[in-house]
Amino acid sequence: MATQLNKSNHRPIAMTSTRTPLAFHLLAKPTGAACNLDCKYCFFLSKEMLYPGSRFRMTDELLETYIRQLLEAQRLSEVSINWQGGEPTLMGLDFFQRSVEYAEKYKSPGQHVLFTIQTNGTKIDKDWAAFFKKHNFLVGLSVDGPKEIHDAYRVNKGGQGSFDQVMRGWRTLMEHRVDVNILSTVHAANADHPLEVYHFFRDELKAQYMQFIPIVERASVETLALANQGWSGRPGTDRRLYTQIGDLVTERSLKQEQYGRFLITIFDEWVGRDVGQIFVQSFDAALANWMGQPSLCIFQRTCGESLALEHNGDLYSCDHFVEPVYLLGNIQKTHMRELVTSDQQKKFGQDKFGTLPKYCRQCEVLFACNGECPRNRFVNTPDDEPGLNYLCAGYKLFFKHIDHPMRIMADLLRRGHYADEVMNILAREEMHGVQKEV
Repeated sequence: MATQLNKSNHRPIAMTSTRTPLAFHLLAKPTGAACNLDCKYCFFLSKEMLYPGSRFRMTDELLETYIRQLLEAQRLSEVSINWQGGEPTLMGLDFFQRSVEYAEKYKSPGQHVLFTIQTNGTKIDKDWAAFFKKHNFLVGLSVDGPKEIHDAYRVNKGGQGSFDQVMRGWRTLMEHRVDVNILSTVHAANADHPLEVYHFFRDELKAQYMQFIPIVERASVETLALANQGWSGRPGTDRRLYTQIGDLVTERSLKQEQYGRFLITIFDEWVGRDVGQIFVQSFDAALANWMGQPSLCIFQRTCGESLALEHNGDLYSCDHFVEPVYLLGNIQKTHMRELVTSDQQKKFGQDKFGTLPKYCRQCEVLFACNGECPRNRFVNTPDDEPGLNYLCAGYKLFFKHIDHPMRIMADLLRRGHYADEVMNILAREEMHGVQKEV
C-alpha cells in the first residue's frame, strides 16, 4: 500500500539515541499469516509453519508495547502505524480501537499519527467503514482486476472466487468516504490484460491511487510441483515453508519481460491522459528516481528500513524475508529501536547494493532500478555471474521506454511547474513528429 511521506514537511523529534534512522516503515501482522482467503499465489500463508500451535492473535499487552515502542523510536513528527496480514480484520474492531487509544496515550507532543491497513475487504461492513473514516485510516484494498481475472487466484477456503465479497466491502468503504488505495498483484492471469485491469480500477472503481505488485514465486526442481499447488496447506496435502530459495518460478509467476510490458502499456495511456489525476506507485517511484530522490525501498541503493512485525513480537528484516535467518529478535525482550539499528539489519540493507553483479553496476538504468528487490535476484547475468534480478529484462524495457517523458516531468518539477504539463508537451511533439529519445 502506498504510504509515501513528504519528509520536507516533518520535523525530527528529540530522541535519546542518535543511531535510530530518521524514519523507518514497519508492517505489523496482528494475525500473523492467518487469513480467511486462500489466494493461490500467497506464499505468506505458509508462514504459519513458523509458529506451530499458535492462535495467531496479537495480545493486548503486546499491542501496547508495539505502539509505545514505535512512537518512541520514530524521529519524525508524523508516524504511520501500518497493519497487514494475513488478514488483519480477523482481529476484530475492538483491537484496532485499542490501537488508536494507545497511540493517543503514547504519542509525544507535536507527534501526529497516521493509520493504514491492508485488507482483502471481505470482512468490511458499515461498522468497520465508520471506524476507518472516524480515524482517517488509509485503506489498501487487494483487488486483481475484474471478476474473472480477480477470481482466478483470489479464492476463499472453499476454492470459490472472492470478487463479490470484495466489491461489497469496497462499496461500503465508498459510502463512508474512506480513503482507499487499490493494490493489485500482477501474475499469469492478468499480465496480458493491462488496460482491462487499469480501466476497471480507473473507470469502474474510480480509484485514484493504485499499485501493481509483481508475483514471482521462487521454487527449486525439488519443490516446484508442490509450489504450483499453492501454499495454504489444505488437509491431505503436503506443505512447505516458503523461503527465498530456488531459481525456478511457479506457473502463476510472471515471465521475465511480462511485468515490464504490463507497466509500459498502462504508462502509455496514463502519460497521455491521466497524469495528475491517477497516481500509480511504479510511475511515481520512477519519477522520484529521475529526480534523484528515490522514494521506494526496492528502487533505492540500499534498504533495511521497511521491517515486519509478527503477531508474537518477532521482528524481521523485511516483509519478504520472514524467515528464521532474518529474525532480528523480539520486541518484548529488546526494544525495536535496538533491533532496527542492529549490525544484522544494517548489513541486510547494505547488501542490497553490495551484492549487485558487475552487469548491474554498469547498466544504463541502474539509477532507476538499483537492482530492485533482493528477493527477485536469483538468475545469472549474461556473463554467468549470479545475483541478477529475475525481472531485469522487463524493467529494462520499462525504464528505457519511459525515459523521455520522465525527463520532461523531472524538468517541469525542477522549474516549479506541474508534472501534468507533460501531456500537452507530448501531444505537441506527436503533432509535429518529434522523435522521442530512447
